[in-house]
Amino acid sequence: MYVKISNGAVDQYPYTVGNLRRDNPNTSFPKTPSAEMLAEWGVYPVTVEAAPSFNVSTQKIAPQTTPNLVDGSWVLTYSVIDKTQDELDAYEIKRAENNRVDRNEKLSETDFYALSDVTMSAEMTAYRQALRDITSHANWPHLEEADWPTKP
Repeated sequence: MYVKISNGAVDQYPYTVGNLRRDNPNTSFPKTPSAEMLAEWGVYPVTVEAAPSFNVSTQKIAPQTTPNLVDGSWVLTYSVIDKTQDELDAYEIKRAENNRVDRNEKLSETDFYALSDVTMSAEMTAYRQALRDITSHANWPHLEEADWPTKP
């Protein structure tokens, strides 16, 4: 992807070689113009910065809408933004839903122990009850692997 620069400022982003051809219909460009040729027309490549680390529970990242000139190169950077209360609430709801799906899968893996012709051990009964009670865990819905009961 490219950026079109006019008078030292971003004129258009994103910009492509196709845009350059359309903007200059009376000019013949090679199939793959060199970086030097593009620079003569104010067109420069844009590098996308690696996404920064952030706390997925409370923050989100957003790419800037226009690249910035950093050490002589045009770079598209990211901003780390705190989530709104609505986004935080939605994240908590989704996290709880995902944990419930995990819990239900763990329960279904042991459903055959609950059949009438199978005797369920006390350990398996306790495990299945702990899975049912996981929503009352102190860390709910922010469960770590160690918070889940251990299957006997």
